[in-house]
Amino acid sequence: MKTLYTAEATATGGRNGHVKSNNGVLDIEVRLPKAMGGANDDYTNPEQLFAAGYAACFDNALLHIIKREKIAAGETTVTAKVGIGQIDNGGFALAVTLAVNVPQLDIEQARELVEKAHQVCPYSNATRGNIQVDLMVTNN
Repeated sequence: MKTLYTAEATATGGRNGHVKSNNGVLDIEVRLPKAMGGANDDYTNPEQLFAAGYAACFDNALLHIIKREKIAAGETTVTAKVGIGQIDNGGFALAVTLAVNVPQLDIEQARELVEKAHQVCPYSNATRGNIQVDLMVTNN
């Protein structure tokens, strides 16, 4: 792989700490969500950060496919839902659902484009075979 860009961020304090990117643009407190024993949901958490990154990356992959195929698809949206749970060995794992809307196409054509985007998206390639990723496609 020829690296085009490298992102860098540093965390201190784990899930009840601080995350900062090397350029200072990302500079936030993270906390354990209430559902996992945290005090409240007033802060972001690693799963939200992963969901935001995956949603943005997947939408860009979809836009790349749409542009390559010269299709008028309207304004697409991707909502990523990232779940975390305990697995048999006592560790934890993630599961993702990507809700993808491609408004100006019939549902079969939208599904085909989403499947193609799933093949080129770096997050999809990184997670493939490692975590469950479900694709839900709509066209409204």
